[in-house]
Amino acid sequence: MIDEKRPAAAGGRPALMLGLATLGFALNFWAWALLSPLGPRFKDLLGLSPAQQALLVAVPVIVGSLGRIPVGALTDRFGGRVMFPLISAATIVPVVFIGVAGQSSLPMLLAGGFFLGIAGTVFAVGVPFVNAWFPPHRRGLAIGVFGAGMGGTAISALTTVKLVKAGGSATPFVITAIALALYAAVAWLVMRDAPGRVVAAQPLLARLAATARLAITWQACVLYAVAFGGYVAFSVYLPAYLQTGYGLEQADAADRMAGFVVLAVVMRPIGGWLSDRIGPVPVLTGVFAVVGVMAAVQALTPGLMPVGTIAFLTMAAALGAGSGATFALVAQVAPADKVGSVTGLVGAAGGLGGFVPPLLMGFLYGRLGSYGLGLALLAATSALAVLLTVTVVRLTALRRPTAAAPGLSEARAR
Repeated sequence: MIDEKRPAAAGGRPALMLGLATLGFALNFWAWALLSPLGPRFKDLLGLSPAQQALLVAVPVIVGSLGRIPVGALTDRFGGRVMFPLISAATIVPVVFIGVAGQSSLPMLLAGGFFLGIAGTVFAVGVPFVNAWFPPHRRGLAIGVFGAGMGGTAISALTTVKLVKAGGSATPFVITAIALALYAAVAWLVMRDAPGRVVAAQPLLARLAATARLAITWQACVLYAVAFGGYVAFSVYLPAYLQTGYGLEQADAADRMAGFVVLAVVMRPIGGWLSDRIGPVPVLTGVFAVVGVMAAVQALTPGLMPVGTIAFLTMAAALGAGSGATFALVAQVAPADKVGSVTGLVGAAGGLGGFVPPLLMGFLYGRLGSYGLGLALLAATSALAVLLTVTVVRLTALRRPTAAAPGLSEARAR
């Protein structure tokens, strides 16, 4: 068993490890998102169809999401001290390939994008690594702070096109590769796994099978698919929604999407912090209730100012907090030697959960000329998430009390 008090007594070491993990998450997500801002450029240069452009952007996301499943299980076995520099170093190869030689054809871009997906698996490394460094009553905030590293995608969105214009097509890839190499070296030299970390003893496939049988795995998968999947869906589709539904200019729509993303990123650690204070079940219940109400309001297509803006920003805050609270729940309920494996499956569900809503919204708009039904479906899904949380998830949390304090988990689950 983990000695829950040892990490807390290690001076500033937990904070240092959290900082290194968050930095690694942000840098790898920066690399993971390099192709998306360049999609329109590749479309023009290579004559890509809309479907081919969508495939190019989707390949690293799909690989990164599904790859979290084995990478999370490997982290349970080998620890973040090995996996963080390994993932970062492995990501350098596709980044350099795309930057130097991989932009001349669609097959080469797809091959590079496939291996670029490695960067997206780093999320499944960080959660068990950070989880082991902090006692139960501080894990929600710690994992929420780590989760804010998903803002690395914003670095790519803000810098990639500008760097290409300033220095050529290879520039953002070379800079990212250098950053990853420096990080991998520092992580290898400085990072350490938490004292008393539980090392998984089962073989990989047996561990994944055991993880799949845990109730918390599938419950958290559903919750994260709604919370983080909703965030991903809006971050991808919101500009098109605002341009089509409200007639905004591209730059204005992009700026509003950036505000949505920033607020969600900021709220993720706050969701974890609230989960430490009152428990993840009450936080998740409130989060999904708020998303349901705001989605129902937006389904009526109110004026953008102020009602529509308030609705979208409120949903951003709730979805960000819900993402943090979901992994606070995992940290409290999942067995210590399977946190990485659970994280891998849940992270995959969240990443893949973001693909369905944009496709559905586009299909419904094409048939009905309105986004209202799509948002109404989000409201209904959120209501079902509330029901799941207050019944099945609450019972699962009650069956797995943490060591934070006698009777605390029972009180938090109410």
